[in-house]
Amino acid sequence: MLFDDTYKTLLAPSEGLFKDRGSRFLAYAYPIESEAAVKELVDALKKEHFKAVHHCYAYRLGQDRNQFRVNDDGEPAGSAGRPILNVLLSQDMTNVLVVVVRYFGGTLLGVPGLINAYKTATQEALSQATIIEKTVNEQYEVQFAFVQMNDIMKVVKEFGLKIKSQAFDNQCTMVLEFRKKMTAQVLGKLEKIDHITVNWIATV
Repeated sequence: MLFDDTYKTLLAPSEGLFKDRGSRFLAYAYPIESEAAVKELVDALKKEHFKAVHHCYAYRLGQDRNQFRVNDDGEPAGSAGRPILNVLLSQDMTNVLVVVVRYFGGTLLGVPGLINAYKTATQEALSQATIIEKTVNEQYEVQFAFVQMNDIMKVVKEFGLKIKSQAFDNQCTMVLEFRKKMTAQVLGKLEKIDHITVNWIATV
């Protein structure tokens, strides 16, 4: 699937609550940048809610939205993590982790009841959140002679490029960041400047 160069994520953590027949489902939504953050956040919630019976979660990572994982944490397969993930998919969000902590109320809800509970708790948390749109950006390192500074700066100003870092000597280095959809235009202009080196660094 092709995506444009924007994606939706959370500005800050948010919480939601759903109750059904005595069971409480507390949902915690977090903006994340890596899988390492998932373990830290889940572990912290397990310590905080050590009397809860389940700590189920799902996350989605990456601007291409293709990295994800679900965890049912002892609930029937497909009844917890997958419904959480489905909400993230339906809202087309990425770089988000949602953990739903369940306190058991003594009555079994059955798989349909669980699916509804985990889905609704997740929706509650996201409805309380501030959802933001971020751009997918590319970073390139440009190496050039000092005498070419004006030519480089013309391109920077023309496209409103961000200068992430710069080092000036006889040979100068500059790291530029710009929206992914501008890549062909920016590189096209830079390639017209003689004797410079342009290297891709990262997509951020």
